[in-house]
Amino acid sequence: MENFDQIALALIIFIPLAGAIAAMFMPADRQKDVWYFAIVVAGLCFALSLYIFLRYDYGAGGFQFQDSYKWLPAPVDINLSLAVDGISALLILLNGIILLGGVLISQNIVYRPRDFFVLLLALGAGVFGTFAVRDLFFLFFFYELAVLPMYLLIGVWGSSTDFRTFFRAKEYAATKLFLFLVAGSVLVWIGILAVYMGAAESGFPTFSMETLGRLAEAGQLSEEFQTWVFPLFMVGFGVLAGMWPFHTWSPDGHVSAPTAVSMLHAGVLMKLGAYGIIRVGMVIVPEGAENWMPVLITLGTVNVLYGAVSAMSQTDLKYIIGYSSVSHMGYVLMGIATLDRIGVGGAVLQMFSHGIMTALMFLLVGAIYDRTHTRDISVLKGLFSRMGVTGFFFAIAGLASMGLPGLSGFIAEFMVFTGAFRTYLPLAVLAVIGAALTAVYILRLLALTFLGESDARWEHLTDASPVEKAVGGAFVLIMIFVGVWPEPLLRLINVSVDALPGV
Repeated sequence: MENFDQIALALIIFIPLAGAIAAMFMPADRQKDVWYFAIVVAGLCFALSLYIFLRYDYGAGGFQFQDSYKWLPAPVDINLSLAVDGISALLILLNGIILLGGVLISQNIVYRPRDFFVLLLALGAGVFGTFAVRDLFFLFFFYELAVLPMYLLIGVWGSSTDFRTFFRAKEYAATKLFLFLVAGSVLVWIGILAVYMGAAESGFPTFSMETLGRLAEAGQLSEEFQTWVFPLFMVGFGVLAGMWPFHTWSPDGHVSAPTAVSMLHAGVLMKLGAYGIIRVGMVIVPEGAENWMPVLITLGTVNVLYGAVSAMSQTDLKYIIGYSSVSHMGYVLMGIATLDRIGVGGAVLQMFSHGIMTALMFLLVGAIYDRTHTRDISVLKGLFSRMGVTGFFFAIAGLASMGLPGLSGFIAEFMVFTGAFRTYLPLAVLAVIGAALTAVYILRLLALTFLGESDARWEHLTDASPVEKAVGGAFVLIMIFVGVWPEPLLRLINVSVDALPGV
């Protein structure tokens, strides 16, 4: 078992990469075959992610499942070093769940299905790699591998029914997403090179995150140096996390993306940005992080309020959920910025809870759009009488978004609020107001879309497919399980949060 533990992380990266390469050689016209193959690959990834989560020894803490492969020796010193702590083990499980769910509900991809699943599996491999590596060079490599397929997945398979400026909607959204995320990646890469050069001046030229963390702890990286480097990571990673005012790519990307891509976009990819701030910013330049946290929590509070107000003004289902994601990622940023044990732990739990919740919402929106060919809530009326299971699942996801006790969103937001009240009281009050605004747009959405008298045009509607019901039901059970018994997740989170500098 210990020998398998040593290669588990390598396998969880290699399997989807190998699956993507193998799928490239499958017959292009065999839609179902490539879907079944992708299910097998995603299923193996989920099984491995669950194994890593369950096998992590929270009593011992620290980084486990360690493995390393030499790539470039000193003086460059780049190695594919793999290890996970409780935070990354939980997020690897999140990716395993949503990747499998996204593949399962993509049975209706008929245009170039082989290419679609090749890119989707490559994206999943990039996310697994980002959460598993302990070397800055390879963290950036896998980070880009996770981000870049989004351009093609939206630009080729996205919605093209609307027009905006001189581009069709999907081309506009894909280009905007690509430009924003590349700009953020440039800042991250500049920060990585700056840290590498700073370490080299101290006599330790390395990309090893473990070594760099020790240098910072020993005072080898000056406070002044850390103070100007941290905003590169904060903004660079913050772009992917949907940080205001660099968030505008995200709702447009959601609206144009196919259902599975929206699920991975909101459920996992946005978490890469917040994870980067924690894993790179807080650990490698901790003094700079401490100096900039008042700015980060202010921006996070703006996220909460701006996203909620924007969601209230939308009529498109995907735009409502897209701006809701911006708002809820604000809670993640606020929790991180508190540098409080409860607040940071709440931010990590919110990443998991929000990932499951928004993935479910986008799955259900996809089911509605496939049957009605519209996402306009002023047109969709009384769907509950025709799509009862879909309406029930949507209500559960909406209540979790509102922070109803007994569902996963409550405990996560409660912990973030507790950390914020202990550190930044005025901003915590504003964040609570943001939670109240969430109830306004969620209840409005549910009332207009599912309740009331059914429109005659929807008499022919069928409910979600068996596959959609199975995936949606699994997501609902996860939200209930975490809401009722969060201890298995929190024990992994807390042991790793306690090890973060400054918390």
